[in-house]
Amino acid sequence: MPTAVRISEKLVDEAKRFSRIDHRSLAGQIEHWARMGKCAEENPDLSYTLIKEILIGLDELDQGEKTEYKFG
Repeated sequence: MPTAVRISEKLVDEAKRFSRIDHRSLAGQIEHWARMGKCAEENPDLSYTLIKEILIGLDELDQGEKTEYKFG
């Protein structure tokens, strides 16, 4: 269920710019930043690039695009 929140105009302007670059909606860009920030706080030893690759891999698994690696 969508929830309205107040954020600064500066953040909105930056999100608009990045959303055009990354081909996301404004809400999608802000959600992306929130998801990345949450993951970074939960995993402070991981780099941004590694977090992004992990999230891409999880999405690919959810979409059935890849198969999970089986050890052994």
